[in-house]
Amino acid sequence: MLIADDSPSLTADEAAHSERVAAHIRALIAGAGGWLSFSRFMDAALYAPGLGYYMTGRPIFGAEGDYVTAPELSPLFAACLASALAELLAKTGGDEIVEFGAGSGLLAVMVLMGLARRDALPRRYRIVEVSPVLRDRQRAFFDRFPGVAALRDRVEWLDAPPGDDWQGVALANEVADALPVERFRLRAGGCDVLGVAADGDGFRWQSRPADAPIAEAVGWIQSLLPDPMPEGFVSEFCPGLRAWIEGATARLTRGAMLVIDYGLPRSQYYHASRDGGSLCGFRRHRRIENVLACPGIQDLTAWVDFSALADAAKACGMETGGFATQAHFLISIGIERELAALVEGAEERDRLALNHTAATLLLPGEMGERFKVMALTRGIERTLSGFAFRDLSASL
Repeated sequence: MLIADDSPSLTADEAAHSERVAAHIRALIAGAGGWLSFSRFMDAALYAPGLGYYMTGRPIFGAEGDYVTAPELSPLFAACLASALAELLAKTGGDEIVEFGAGSGLLAVMVLMGLARRDALPRRYRIVEVSPVLRDRQRAFFDRFPGVAALRDRVEWLDAPPGDDWQGVALANEVADALPVERFRLRAGGCDVLGVAADGDGFRWQSRPADAPIAEAVGWIQSLLPDPMPEGFVSEFCPGLRAWIEGATARLTRGAMLVIDYGLPRSQYYHASRDGGSLCGFRRHRRIENVLACPGIQDLTAWVDFSALADAAKACGMETGGFATQAHFLISIGIERELAALVEGAEERDRLALNHTAATLLLPGEMGERFKVMALTRGIERTLSGFAFRDLSASL
């Protein structure tokens, strides 16, 4: 079935770039015999060198881009996170922070400034960034941000997880949702995998019986659900989740990893009411249902199955140190205290803006409930203050 393009109109430059990405994907499809798994389509659309969405110089984050993350909303999120990281560094006895996918670089800058105010600066802050373009942007952001020059020498950039032993805290804010996923559809006696075929200048979904690895993965998910997925149910799963966690934490000898993203526990993710899954695109601050349209020009994302994340971490020798909604986590950390410190002495317009963004971070209809925070730990005690208000680990 050919999917209609429901995305905003393209500029001439965007259309030309998207066609270059589409030509690359069509070549991948031809090389694979006329059919490509969606995970390979998503990987190419997001990460193909020099072509993918995250690998070019077009605006991505903030008002001029396609979506806004919590750090872009307000300094309040980073202030709360700095408090949580200071606690974790103290618990681990570590002296490093490793951030995965630092986006614009704003979160790193503001976290370092917050840690400096708490006299809790790490010896080293390493940023793992697969995109050369984003690495350059982040470096430039650090160089021009006032008040951070003295902290710049603590920052290093890597294109892969650390290859040496380290101790401290790993941080991944809105990273796991961009890992490529596979799409599937349940049928009597098994499941089909939904892949991509070329259709003229565009692309269309094409199903085929799932091969053994995908069938086994879907069967495993089905066996763990209290209420099985019904026939015809469509969703996705992330085949690379364990490899991502394993790579991120392989050389972490003692410490924790904080994962912040939109997502659900498995039983809710694959509930019958969520037929169709969560996969979508984002462009110009609009949710795009047609994920096959405009490759390279729109973000592709899927919610995180936090139960699968906890299972993957356990297989890598990590423990779940806490799981909460973003609202509960921020309340536990002390968002009211951080908000009061930021509004003190601020102009009325800035106070109103800070209060508004606090509501966005906390309210269920905004980021407060859709976003979750998970702590994965190795060699430290379970109790973390960020999960004192309410720990939902039992729901995993």
